[in-house]
This record gives sequence, C-alpha cells and structure tokens, in this order.
Amino acid sequence: MAVKLFSPYTIKGVTFKNRIVMAPMCMYSSHNGDGHIQNWHRTHYTTRAVGQVGLIIVEATAVTPQGRISPQDLGIWSDEHIEGFQELVGLMKEHGAKTGIQLAHAGRKAILEGEIIAPSALAFNEKSKTPKEMTKADIEETVEAFKKGAERAAKAGFDVIELHGAHGYLLNEFLSPLSNKRSDEYGGSAENRYRILHEVIDAVKTVWNGPLFVRVSAHDYHEEGLTAEDYIVFAKWMKEQGVDLIDVSSGSVVPAHINAYPGYQVKYSETIKNGADIPTGAVGLITSPIQAEEILQNDRADLVFLARELLRDPYWPRTAAKELGVSLEGPKQYQRGWI
Repeated sequence: MAVKLFSPYTIKGVTFKNRIVMAPMCMYSSHNGDGHIQNWHRTHYTTRAVGQVGLIIVEATAVTPQGRISPQDLGIWSDEHIEGFQELVGLMKEHGAKTGIQLAHAGRKAILEGEIIAPSALAFNEKSKTPKEMTKADIEETVEAFKKGAERAAKAGFDVIELHGAHGYLLNEFLSPLSNKRSDEYGGSAENRYRILHEVIDAVKTVWNGPLFVRVSAHDYHEEGLTAEDYIVFAKWMKEQGVDLIDVSSGSVVPAHINAYPGYQVKYSETIKNGADIPTGAVGLITSPIQAEEILQNDRADLVFLARELLRDPYWPRTAAKELGVSLEGPKQYQRGWI
C-alpha cells in the first residue's frame, strides 16, 4: 500500500509534493512594531522548507494595524510589506515548498493600545479590553482590508491564501452566537452571522484565483456554542463560494476547558469533510508519522497540518519518511547525514 503522507496533492494547478503542512503559528517577532519581516522569519520558515515540508503557511498576518493580536505581529496592510514577503516566498520556494499566508484580524482579542473592534461590545474575559461594536462602515472597511491583503499576497508570490476564521478572532467572533449579539443583518441567524465571511470570500476572490483555505474553530466547547455539525452548513456555503479546503481547528472563541489529547480535533475534520463533501486539513496534537498516515488512509482529512511538532523538529518529514519506509530526497548539501 502506497504511503499517502508522501503522495502529492493538487489544488487549482498548485501541487504540494507531500501532504505535510506547516500550520500558521504566530512568532511575535516583528520587533519594530511595523509588521515587517525580520531575520527570524527568514530563518524560521526557510528551515522548514529545507526540511521538506510540502506547504508552509506563514503566521496570522494582520490586514489592518488594529487587527494585530500584538504589536509584534506581521502585517500586510501596506504595499511596503510586499517586498519582505516576496523575499521570504523566494527563500522557501528555493527548497521546493509551496507557500501560503494566513490573512487575519484579531477583533476583540487584539492586545493593543487604543480602540479595538468586534461584532459586539463584549470582552473576551474579565482581564480583556471591551471592544467597540463595529458599525457597517467598519465592516465594509474590514472586508476591503482583507481584499487588499489578498491582492498584496498575490503580488508577493504566495501559492495559497488562508482566511483566519478560527480561535476567537474577528471572523470567528461573527460566526459564533457566543460573541455575536448583533440585531442587524450581521447577527442572529446562521446566514446573518456568516455574512461577513461571505463578503470577505467574495472580495478576496476578485483579486485571487489560487487555492483558498479557511481555518475554522469547529467546536466552541460551550453548551450554547457551535459544533462541527453547525460548521457543515458553513462549509457547504464556503464550497459554493469556491473555497477549496477547510482547515479544521477548534476552541478559543470564549474561555473554556478543552480536553486535548492526540488527534483530538481530527473527528471535527472528518465530520466536515464527509458532511459538506469538501477537502479538509486536520490539526491538533498530531505528532507521530503513523498517526498522520492513519488520518489520511482513513479519509479523515486530505492534508495533515503540524504545528508544535515542527517547532520541535524542523526536519519532521525526514523522521516520518524513515518511520514509514519512504525514500525522501533531502537537500544535496545534507546528503552525507540525510540517509
């Protein structure tokens, strides 16, 4: 039986050499507070490309200064950011990796000086700042910011765009009834709560023809919150709009206890994949090659997203190839130690 983890995967003419994806993880390393790429990013991401990761998705990158999680987040709100991303994309592609970027707005979870915005004027927790409820003008400006971010990502040469609709950030805040208490056309029904994401997807697709992913939090871990079954409906709508893959995470829209164990989010990926008939990516305490292979062989996901394991081992694909009995060609500079 062929090892699926190392089989190629193609979306819209873009082929990943394997099914191993580096999930976006904030580095909080734009130390000048201007959103620009630094040497850390060049080293960090390029190392995983050398390590033979198939697709590398750059961390949550803010489409507005106000949309950063922290002042040290990367940004793509200005044309001045394009050059740094072009360089980073080039470094990763030199080693055969495909490249993605996660476009994001932190909403009420922004830890910044000044005003922060959200669908409703509800703080995340008792220690958090209370956001301003967004006006329709704020929403229109935010949708346009995502579009402009996508346009800049295209100019930088990225292969994939992922929209961050998870982890309690702005788009997720609109989707969940726990954080969206609006009474206008952006709140209430599932259709209304989905409206801003619908508008963002449509806007992005006017400037972007490549693979489009959306990361979701498929379980709110709250009795009045959303579950993976609710996200089947959203995923069907995304598919109709031309979204190519749902990156399935969970939690963080409200404070909640999460019983995390190896592969604890994979069942959500499987539920959405089967329920909406759309490709998915699985993420969440996936650490072993056999575990990753099982997810793919049993059609529980189409891609495997690794996060912390790739922080621990930038050459995890080599580790996986050895364990699964696959011959993986590494960089020629390392061939003496690669076998």
